[in-house]
Amino acid sequence: QVQLVESGGGLVQAGDSLRLSCAASGRTFSSSLMGWFRQAPGKEREFVAAISWDGGTTNYADSVKGRFTISRDNAKNTVYLQMNSLKPEDTAVYYCAARNARGWGRFRDHDTYDYWGQGTQVTVSS
Repeated sequence: QVQLVESGGGLVQAGDSLRLSCAASGRTFSSSLMGWFRQAPGKEREFVAAISWDGGTTNYADSVKGRFTISRDNAKNTVYLQMNSLKPEDTAVYYCAARNARGWGRFRDHDTYDYWGQGTQVTVSS
């Protein structure tokens, strides 16, 4: 069992940066593939980034590649999402997610993740 709590969201201007954090509890965190998703009003939840259990492999949505960086610190049971050069279209509720499986099968599909945080709002003004 893994419990997830996101923080770090807020209101920023286009071009600014934010760093989201996801604090996890539960003894399986260090073995879990972790992901960030986002959901804008009226849209489906979409994949943003994912990181392997050891932090050695990462994957990103094309829309954020080169601007966002996912990382993790297993000693602190925390996953981060550094977001640079933010755009108005990045506005959404951002969710942290964990899955029991270590593998990368269907990692972009939100229904393959077992645990979710409550979300943190990111609003980017133009």
